[in-house]
Amino acid sequence: MDLPTAREVIHSHHGDDQVTLTYDARFLRRKVLTATSGAQFLVDLAQTSSVGGGDAFKLSDGRLIEVIPATETLLEVTGDLPRLAWHIGNRHTPCQVEDNRLLIQMDHVLRDMLEKLGADLRQVEAPFTPEGGAYGHGRTHGHSH
Repeated sequence: MDLPTAREVIHSHHGDDQVTLTYDARFLRRKVLTATSGAQFLVDLAQTSSVGGGDAFKLSDGRLIEVIPATETLLEVTGDLPRLAWHIGNRHTPCQVEDNRLLIQMDHVLRDMLEKLGADLRQVEAPFTPEGGAYGHGRTHGHSH
């Protein structure tokens, strides 16, 4: 069976269907995905790419499949945010920066470090959309950007 194929990601807040993906699953090059409707499609991008909420896979049959960030178990960090953000960033950890909190993926080593730094920590369920790389859109590899 030939599946509709997505070879392109476009920015579109509208889709004919949706696919809900975790942060880790939104970093892909080639994979069969299942949309909310149950329809399957093949993602076959030229290179590994980071896709986010508001992006859509453009299928070979013309449909757009909108990407929805999935709810994940995260660690909410509050306290001295500039200082805590520096320590998180110094470990090259993806971090969602908000006015009154930071969100990171669950990690017992970071949790221990942040507790020692005086952070207030709480496990939460939320979509994870961390800041993109400073040298390109979304996640980047290496320094050739």
